[in-house]
Amino acid sequence: MISLETATNKKIYFASDQHLGAPTNELSFPREQKFVQWLNEVKHDACAIFLLGDLFDFWFEYKKVVPKGFVRVLGKLAEIRDSGIPIYFFVGNHDLWMHDYFEKELNIPVFHSPQEFKINNQLFLIGHGDGLGPHDKGYKRMKKVFTFAPFKWLFRWLHPDLGVKLGQYMSVKNKMISGDEDFKFLGEDKEWLVQYCKRKLNHKHYDYFIFGHRHLPLEIQLKPDSKYINLGDWVNYFTFAVYYNKELSLEKYS
Repeated sequence: MISLETATNKKIYFASDQHLGAPTNELSFPREQKFVQWLNEVKHDACAIFLLGDLFDFWFEYKKVVPKGFVRVLGKLAEIRDSGIPIYFFVGNHDLWMHDYFEKELNIPVFHSPQEFKINNQLFLIGHGDGLGPHDKGYKRMKKVFTFAPFKWLFRWLHPDLGVKLGQYMSVKNKMISGDEDFKFLGEDKEWLVQYCKRKLNHKHYDYFIFGHRHLPLEIQLKPDSKYINLGDWVNYFTFAVYYNKELSLEKYS
């Protein structure tokens, strides 16, 4: 568990699901510019920034090659991290093939599963959110295939020009891989991440659960002292969460 303490007048920011590169690099470029602008603004009072996955619509790290593009956002993350502000990255279902590029090049730790953080003595469970909770068995089986080491080894033998093109096509076209086929609120009893959070509370108290993946900005009070927040996305909503004075809330960037 990682422990953090916020300094006076400092905030912690959370964002997810930028899906840069979708449906094409050219069409996602304005969203990349907007996200970089947001990063440039929040760095002035941030004591930490959490990115909860699907920053890219497709990402695969070859030993010597990473996907072309995204220079502005990578440069801004490097600048912020070099200034001393910690950044924590959680892989999503679209960038689950991330390995150590962020850690080596940007000094940003990468997490592949939900993690506990203690912030100002409040307990957080933070992750992307894909494959959690009951049901969604088709996607869970698909994820096991795509995270299977021999499969990744075989994919790496594809030339990057072919591998990246194929990966981008699959990310955009295949809804089972994307896991994002329904962006409407289904009700607490049918929201799998809500059910996941409630089950976790049966065994341990968390003040806050923070996830992405659903592409819906949601604030749900699970118990009087426990809240679930879904961060929405930077495709339709441009929402993020901010933690300040021991309170966590959703905000919209315009």
